[in-house]
Amino acid sequence: MEIRDIIFSVVMVVSSFVLTYEWLGRFKYSPANALIILAAMVMVGALAAMILSVDMRLRKLDNMLEAKERSLRINVQSVENTLDSRVHEVLLRMDDVIEALDRTRYR
Repeated sequence: MEIRDIIFSVVMVVSSFVLTYEWLGRFKYSPANALIILAAMVMVGALAAMILSVDMRLRKLDNMLEAKERSLRINVQSVENTLDSRVHEVLLRMDDVIEALDRTRYR
């Protein structure tokens, strides 16, 4: 979690406080102002926490996918090297066999 994410969450909560306080002040509805304002702040705080949680999960998944891609790339390269060496061995054997057949044919 980055510091800017925390700052944005705090700004969300503070702005919900100001918005709710000013909005309720326009209607002169003062008996339950504190409870309504607190509820709005908790709701926006929970929303900010949920967004941060989703962001952390997405970053974790991204890191896991990068690690799997890296290991897959290494495995493919290993298989490619093994296959290349085996094909090279087979080609050498085929060249030897062809040379032996050419020698026996010209005798």
